Amino acid sequence: MSDSWPRRRLLAILRGATEPLDAQELARITGQHVTTVRFHLDVLTRESLVRQFQQPPRGRGRPRIGYRAVQRSVGYQELAQVLADHLGPDPLSRSAAAIEAGRAWGRRMDIGSHQVETLADARDITMSLMSELGFAPEKDPVGETDEHVGINLTACPLRELARSHAEVVCGVHVGLMREVLERNGARGRVEVRLHPFTEPELCHARLELTLGAEAVEHAAEEHGERPARPAIGADQAAQRMITPSGPRVPPQLRDTDADVFEQPAQQW
Repeated sequence: MSDSWPRRRLLAILRGATEPLDAQELARITGQHVTTVRFHLDVLTRESLVRQFQQPPRGRGRPRIGYRAVQRSVGYQELAQVLADHLGPDPLSRSAAAIEAGRAWGRRMDIGSHQVETLADARDITMSLMSELGFAPEKDPVGETDEHVGINLTACPLRELARSHAEVVCGVHVGLMREVLERNGARGRVEVRLHPFTEPELCHARLELTLGAEAVEHAAEEHGERPARPAIGADQAAQRMITPSGPRVPPQLRDTDADVFEQPAQQW
């Protein structure tokens, strides 16, 4: 698909819709002019990313043309369930394995070249990625600072599975986002955290600027100090694990600030 943010957003909306939407409805949702929406829909149709469906008119007039996304993730739900069932009984081990699986996925993706120069660049790349996967991401300006930005994920394709296997589903997506950002030059500069179900149908991704291990070592050397090295790696150091009964915090991780997942605002 051509690199167009409006078309990526339209495609994400259609992937999350339960029925075909017409140009008027999409224009209302996105705030774009209906003529602009129709132009983008024509492009998506030519690229076989959406299909047209004839719908009954509203009142008198000609039938409406509705659009539905062509689903390309057949078997994803079943595959994720199998993955969740075969990564072992321990949530921490499952999470670490899921993050690495997400990284492996990210290494195989054709992501183009979009160098991360600023935190805004990191957010744009992440939103483009998650839009392509059907998450219908939206910027979250609430609490935004120069050090961190937020993205609301409004249409997770694996929402129901994530309710019971957050450490696997969310772990894969965290690993994927990290790997894609690092491939674009953000290694050691941007951390990715994920807050599942901050609302019943909404998850929140948070991108934070981080000094990075190399910068820490360089600063310590300048002051004649020898920096302490962590006992475990950042991905292995996991995160506060989320289960239906609440967070599970391994003793060796309780004093770290490497949490990837945060406890949701309400119990599932």
